[in-house]
This record gives sequence, C-alpha cells and structure tokens, in this order.
Amino acid sequence: MWELTVAKRRSAKGSGEGWEEETEEGGVGANLPRPTKIICVGWNYHAHAGELGSAVPAEPLIFFKPPSAIIGDGEAIEIPDGVGRVDQEAEIAVVIGRRARRVDVKEAAQCVAAYAPLNDVTARDVQRNDDQWTRAKGFDTFCPVGPPVAADAVDAGKLTIVARVNGVERQRGSIQQLAFGVPQLIAFISGIMTLEPGDIIATGTPAGVGPIQPGDSVEIELVGYSKVRNPVIARPA
Repeated sequence: MWELTVAKRRSAKGSGEGWEEETEEGGVGANLPRPTKIICVGWNYHAHAGELGSAVPAEPLIFFKPPSAIIGDGEAIEIPDGVGRVDQEAEIAVVIGRRARRVDVKEAAQCVAAYAPLNDVTARDVQRNDDQWTRAKGFDTFCPVGPPVAADAVDAGKLTIVARVNGVERQRGSIQQLAFGVPQLIAFISGIMTLEPGDIIATGTPAGVGPIQPGDSVEIELVGYSKVRNPVIARPA
C-alpha cells in the first residue's frame, strides 16, 4: 500500500514500495493503493511547449508512464545504454483519492487526495525518434515521486514546482501557469477512462528541461511541502 498522512510537520520517507509521512501527532492518515496508471499531460505550460518547438494543444495531450517506473527518494535514476539524451522534467503530481468516472469540472477537486513532486524523466532522443512516447517515458526508474501531501494540507491554488540539478535551479513553475488546470484535467481524463484511488496525474512540466547524466543529483521540490532527490547512474549491466 502507498501510505499517505496529512502532514503538519513533514518528516517524509519515500520509497518505490510505499509513501509514508509522519504527522506532528504521529498519527496515520489515509492509505492509498499503488497506482494502476500514471497519466501524464504534455505541453501544458506555454513556455515548455515553445522550447520544444510546439504549442499548447486545443485539448489536453495525455500519455502514460507505467507504475513500474516509480522510484522514491534516494533511489537511483538509471540511464540505459544507447538512449542518447535524457532530461529531467519537474511536475506537480495529483494523487486520486476516490474512483472517478465522467466527473464534472465542478466536482473534480473532491477526487484529489494529495499532491506530490514528480520527475517525468524522458529519453529525449528516443521521444523524437518514436511516433509515440511510451518507450521514452517508460524505462524503469524514470518516474521518481516524492512523499505526497494531503490535499487539505496545502494551498492548492498556489503550488510551485522546482527542479534542481547538482544544486542549480533549472525549472520553476506555478500551478497557476497550467494551460489546463487540475479540475479540467480530471474531468477530461475521467471522461475517457476511470480513475482509481492511487492513480497519479502528472500535470505537465514548465520550461527549463535539460540533460542529466551519471554522476548528477536531481531534486524535484513541491515548494514548502515535499521533495524527491535522486542520484543518476548508468544502468548496471
């Protein structure tokens, strides 16, 4: 099970097998299952779409990362041999808390259990060469996720996501800059497929994506709430 606790004083411990966060009182919050799917949103910040030579589409552009790609804080991002350039992509992740099917925009916020920092690690050369993005986004270890913070413990309208590589800031974006906001995304996606408790929506990355390589350290922060830090290594033989 993925363990989610409403955090007043965040003392977080993340791992690929579960999320846990202790409260000030030491209590345990709502438990969420491991996600059945990770739905990602492409080109959802105007500046990022522009840096890739594209534009924000007329409706959300969605794709999948497999749950098998998830790792937690401190675990290594493994770069496979021969894939070329690999980039970090900092994203605000939404964790679904209840089954959602054909949800109206006005009711979408009730489906959110938590928010978390997520790194949509991407094999950029593979992405450019393939007609679809599953391979580029789906390698094992290509989805670091930090400890989730309960939705009622954050100011959801002011969330900010930051990426740092070797301590140097590369990306910074606000939830207010999303072309399609969280309620719109939940309504759109749940009109296509049923969202289950624990499912993750990665809401898109701001401008500033860039290459990472073995020896680097990557940190994605949901500012003021949660972080996920990962070393980068070459995939072991």
